[in-house]
Amino acid sequence: MIYEVAELYIKSDAHDAFQAAVREAVPIFKAATGCLSMRLDRDIEVPDTYHLVIGWATLENHTVDFRGSAGFQAWRGLVGSHFALPPKVEHFTTVVAGF
Repeated sequence: MIYEVAELYIKSDAHDAFQAAVREAVPIFKAATGCLSMRLDRDIEVPDTYHLVIGWATLENHTVDFRGSAGFQAWRGLVGSHFALPPKVEHFTTVVAGF
């Protein structure tokens, strides 16, 4: 499994609407090919910053299957207007599973 970590910078007056839009998008991710998990974390020290962490079976499930899907377009339609800056997206693999 790989993890997509998207750092999202949200307009300061849009937090409630953004979080509601992400809740609305949960079924989009559940239906996405290879999507195994999804969560949204908010930065405590920099509250306009969030991390969307999504577990994918393969990198291609995200970069090819999801990004090329109608689900991706729906996702961006729900949340895109709340972004203050473009998202920063990186992919990770677990190398040490502590506990």
